Amino acid sequence: MTRRSIAEELEGAADRIADISRADLQILLRRAALMLRNVSGVPMEPETADALNSIAAEMNIGRSDLIQIVLREWLETNAYLPVRAIDEESETDGSA
Repeated sequence: MTRRSIAEELEGAADRIADISRADLQILLRRAALMLRNVSGVPMEPETADALNSIAAEMNIGRSDLIQIVLREWLETNAYLPVRAIDEESETDGSA
């Protein structure tokens, strides 16, 4: 489970708090606690953090998602990871 899916489940549970069972709520809270316990941040310079936040907001994605995209593309560009193959027959959004 990702942090995003757990957050969505918690928000859903909050919306229907009268209908959720104690056991289901307990499971959700334990998952959330586990995720919080395992989160480690990467210290960044304020200028870098501001730039990432601005770009993430502009792209309408989370900051951690943006960092994953940037890191993966850097690793591919510098040959630390194989470049992902694009299926020629698949439709893509956007333009080249």
